[in-house]
Amino acid sequence: MMNRRTILASGAALAAGAVLPKAASAATPAETPAGAAYSNRRQSEARARALTAKPLAPGLPNRDYMPVVAPNTGTLPFQIVDGVKVFHMVAMEFWNEFAPGLKALVWGYNGMLHPVLEAVEGERVRIYVTNRLPEPTTVHWHGLYVDNGMDGLSGVTQTPIKPGETYKYEFNLVEPGTKMYHSHYDEMTQIALGMTGMFIIHPRTPRYRVDRDFAIMLHEWDIVPGTYRPNPLQMTDFNVFTMNGKSFPSTHPLVARTGQRVRIRLGNLGPMDHHPIHLHNYSFQVVASDGGDYPPSAWQPETTVLVPVGSTRVVEFDATNPGDWAMHCHMTHHTMTQMGHHFGNMIGVKPGNLGEKMRQLLPRYMTMGEDGMGTPMNMPTLPNTAAMEGGKGPYGFINMGGMFTILKVRDGITSYEDVGWYKPLAPPGTVSQLAVPAQMKHDGVNPQNIPPPIPGPSSPATTPM
Repeated sequence: MMNRRTILASGAALAAGAVLPKAASAATPAETPAGAAYSNRRQSEARARALTAKPLAPGLPNRDYMPVVAPNTGTLPFQIVDGVKVFHMVAMEFWNEFAPGLKALVWGYNGMLHPVLEAVEGERVRIYVTNRLPEPTTVHWHGLYVDNGMDGLSGVTQTPIKPGETYKYEFNLVEPGTKMYHSHYDEMTQIALGMTGMFIIHPRTPRYRVDRDFAIMLHEWDIVPGTYRPNPLQMTDFNVFTMNGKSFPSTHPLVARTGQRVRIRLGNLGPMDHHPIHLHNYSFQVVASDGGDYPPSAWQPETTVLVPVGSTRVVEFDATNPGDWAMHCHMTHHTMTQMGHHFGNMIGVKPGNLGEKMRQLLPRYMTMGEDGMGTPMNMPTLPNTAAMEGGKGPYGFINMGGMFTILKVRDGITSYEDVGWYKPLAPPGTVSQLAVPAQMKHDGVNPQNIPPPIPGPSSPATTPM
């Protein structure tokens, strides 16, 4: 209701607005919530127009973009035909070795797990998909802005690709980013068996450049010891965890030269689990997702980034500290391989002569786990079974496996081949070692004593009786 008081108040407000400082009154519509929404709308309309616009010239690796490094897998080749970048993907079954002693029949593309598609913003791609699987399939371009009929969802936007058929997908790449692709037919089976990969679309004009650019697809599998086929029916108890189809110690290291800017693109199209990926020593910025680049004001400093199912996350950091730095999923069972989870808790059990008695019935029986699981057991296993934990390291056995790799930063390297372990290069005094009794005595440390904690405000030592 308008009255004299509200009219006067409105007039005062208008007058106050007239004398606001220039910086405050110069806000553009995009700086307000409504303006931001309008700006996003304009971006969406621009993407829609770009779908039918004349494509830009195809970008070439090492000229228009620096190709990503995809450890343990590959980048799909292309040819340029009449100004269009043409790829050929073949959906097929093949053998994959996950780790020493463990291989299985998986489903993927061109004989690889998670091969990378790589292209440039503004160009047009034509992707042929040949189906050599025993059932129909499709390919969905996860996170890409495409024509509806190219979306790849069986029964909704296309008929499935039958065994023996080849389908064609063709569209303009209207926005850059770290995208993905995967089967969208019988997803429970085909995704679980490996039919996923990264789709990297480089910007036509990058905001800045990095020196090393890695792409890693995370995945999980259920491979029962002694068998050769992953079980796509599993929902909760996966026992093989991979980066680009490999479990440590088969994962290739990420090699960088000291001082370089490093980007790591992480994707997760596994069946069920999210993965908190942790990098030792370095804090990094989370700079993008499959939705696009974050503005620098929204970059998040982290040492662990959660990569949810169906998402990508991109992190960047400056490799200023040389050494061997682990990068791994921080879910503890995800850094083991083919560990059974259906046994009783043996921690603290005193087995006595149980082993001797059991070996009368089972000659190869071995009691394990009563003192923890950190010691290599070297026990006989079923065929086609990997060690639960890693392998030999520079200071002994590495008791981590699965979703684990190593960032290797070195001074002055001229090649990105595996540079070996950092141990011989570690400066004196920078490696943890057995404490010397004289030094402990000098510092007032007695291994026989337990230092009492400083009482807090609610500790028993300070609580009134």
